[in-house]
Amino acid sequence: MAVVDKAGPRKGGRSFTEIVNDERYRSVFYQVIVAVAVIWAANYLITNTAENLQARGMSAGFEFLTSTAGFSIAWSIIDYEPGDTYFDVYLVGIANTLIISFFAIIATTLLGFVVGVMRLSKNFIICNLASGYVEVMRNVPLLLHILFWFTLSAALPRPKNSLGLGDMFFLNNRGLYVPAPIPGEGFGVVVIMVLIGIAAAFGVTVWATRRQMATGQRFPAFWVGVGLVVGLPLLAFAALGAPLTFDYPSLKGFNFTGGADVPRAFCALLFALVLYHTVYMAEAVRAGILSVSHGQTEASYSLGLKPSWTLRLVVIPQAMRAVVPPMISNWMNVVKNSSLAVAIGYPDLVAVFMQTSLNQSGHAIEIVGMVMLFYMTVSLTISAALNYYNKLVQIKER
Repeated sequence: MAVVDKAGPRKGGRSFTEIVNDERYRSVFYQVIVAVAVIWAANYLITNTAENLQARGMSAGFEFLTSTAGFSIAWSIIDYEPGDTYFDVYLVGIANTLIISFFAIIATTLLGFVVGVMRLSKNFIICNLASGYVEVMRNVPLLLHILFWFTLSAALPRPKNSLGLGDMFFLNNRGLYVPAPIPGEGFGVVVIMVLIGIAAAFGVTVWATRRQMATGQRFPAFWVGVGLVVGLPLLAFAALGAPLTFDYPSLKGFNFTGGADVPRAFCALLFALVLYHTVYMAEAVRAGILSVSHGQTEASYSLGLKPSWTLRLVVIPQAMRAVVPPMISNWMNVVKNSSLAVAIGYPDLVAVFMQTSLNQSGHAIEIVGMVMLFYMTVSLTISAALNYYNKLVQIKER
């Protein structure tokens, strides 16, 4: 017996039931619903916030950035005067945050590799010394580390009795005083030669790696790279008649004049960030090395490689596949945790912009949003760069 379709034959197209049951259409439908909900929620929050600010007589917008800040900043690596704008304050805060983060990341990475390898040493003293350092540092909050080093720096000698290294570097309870470079005419050429040396060293490294993969012959790319990065600028420096002089600090009265000064808040924050985050870097390095099969080490020894060469040429390159992911988080944490500098008065972005500028201008939403945007941008940049490197060191399927 034949079954009769009461709805009759379709004239074309698909029925509503078939469209709803199709996964492609259904997924698009749900995405559209979510997008509309997000847009509506964002519009509601923005509109509601604007109405509340208007009801309280508070202005909104970024026009305040062109207004005069009217306050001084204790230390800055870029030029700033009390008559500059709030946008200049924002730039000063960014510069101060980036400079402390840069030095902290470099020192954390280098020291972390050293401590991580030390923890795997067969020497009883070295292994336990590194283990004790890791356990002590990571079980104390970072804020306490910062306060400890800042308080300890106050016990340094006064400027008159500064700890000195020759007539160039002086350390006292006010900070560190170092020679200030004064570029002369033609120094820009030296800088260009530095960039050319770095590019040439990178090219030599890539060529040496491909050559070794193809022929098995090693090339001293590291020392050649050092020669290019250092030698080319030195040749240009000598040929141009040394277009760089230094202004050395000297004690005049109760303080130093000349040179460049680094406040003790900077030194204390740098010490705390490096010593604290080094332990996490060291643990990542230790885990990465342990993830490499012991057969790799035995194979390298059977080929006659020395232990130092085995570690540098066989173990570390393979361990980097496991080291890079946690290193991304560690670098980002260094940048974000530098905001704790507000506890000791270091003029970072949070201190000079999200505190002083916010209290004077009253533009809380705009200022907090700009600070969040900065930290998010830096974190995403670090993540993108290291994720790209991580893809390069991963095993390629054939």
